[in-house]
Amino acid sequence: MASKASLRGLDGLNFFMANVQTGFGPFVAVYLTTQAWTEVEIGFALSLGTLTTMLSQVPAGALVDATRHKRRAAALALLGIAASAVLLAAWPATLPVLLSEILHGVASCVLTPAIAAISLALVGRQALGERLGRNARFASLGGAVAAGGMGLIGTYLSSAAVFWMTAALTVPSLISLAFIRERDMAAAIAAAQSSSGERSRIWPLLQQRGVFIFAACAMLFTLSNAAMLPLAGSMATRHAGDEANLIIAASIVVPQLVVAAISPWVGRVAELRGRRIVLIIGFAMLPLRGLLLALVDQPAGLVFIQALDGISAAALGVMLPLIASDLTRGTNHFNLCMGIFGLAVGVGGTLSTTMAGLVAVWIGSGAAFALLAVIGLLCTLLAWLAMPETREEIPAGAVAAG
Repeated sequence: MASKASLRGLDGLNFFMANVQTGFGPFVAVYLTTQAWTEVEIGFALSLGTLTTMLSQVPAGALVDATRHKRRAAALALLGIAASAVLLAAWPATLPVLLSEILHGVASCVLTPAIAAISLALVGRQALGERLGRNARFASLGGAVAAGGMGLIGTYLSSAAVFWMTAALTVPSLISLAFIRERDMAAAIAAAQSSSGERSRIWPLLQQRGVFIFAACAMLFTLSNAAMLPLAGSMATRHAGDEANLIIAASIVVPQLVVAAISPWVGRVAELRGRRIVLIIGFAMLPLRGLLLALVDQPAGLVFIQALDGISAAALGVMLPLIASDLTRGTNHFNLCMGIFGLAVGVGGTLSTTMAGLVAVWIGSGAAFALLAVIGLLCTLLAWLAMPETREEIPAGAVAAG
């Protein structure tokens, strides 16, 4: 049983980790614009970061699987993100910025599976669903707080101050990590590292139907989801004028609050009722949201529609590592499996905005939202008709005893 200090340290790590990662969202484009970068140059830098993240997903997962030192991996990743932020803030020239994007992409791909591995080692597989829900709650709260704070700092101090703040926030992240006790994880990590033979080979993992189907679901999810808010933001800007920034900010914060509110419940339902029902409910929000965005042209309505994004985000955020844990039961490939799913998410997200943008230009925004809704419907149907239930059945006697 993990100590309270370790569990509270994990809460803090998720909260401050989200703070740190928030600095590398839209703030990068704003900052580089103030440094006289062109849109083409900014697009290339951001695309390089996206490509690095995609290519690093699987190797980073395998690396975290291979090491016994999960805390050390998380600490090195946090230091890498801090160095990336300092490079951006102190030296916004071409080569340092590109190096910063590459460093951030690699470090992020190590940090996410390291935190998942620490969570699994602390609570075990049977309690992982609820723990992942708690992780998502603290991460969402951290992201919401950081977005507001960095927005104010960027507005009233300077755009560079956002990245100095990002680097500074790695300090409480590292302090939280230090509260997680190595001895609370040692037995679980040793057991995972001792996996050998057929069960520890990679090929059997890749042959599992559940891995292939869920990777396809994750790709379709982000192919449908990633472009919805940017496309809606463009419409809001045309209709709302000076109020557009306020509407977009609210559209980002509201889903975060929904994720924070429902993520622990999502984890509990997944443990009690199974993974598929949670996936289907979460994925079903995609076609509904796309349809509503196609029909509603009032900017204020965007905020309410975006609440549905919180339901989808909570479902995918909790289920992705939980299903990876299910599918790698008895092996040491948990983080490798997460890397495969992360790659699928990256591919979908990369294609989504380009595809939706082209459709919006050629046919119209309504058609683009309709296409995204259809893709979301396909994702839901795939989960419903093809995704196997991965939850391990709990003996009736064990349930009664609990």
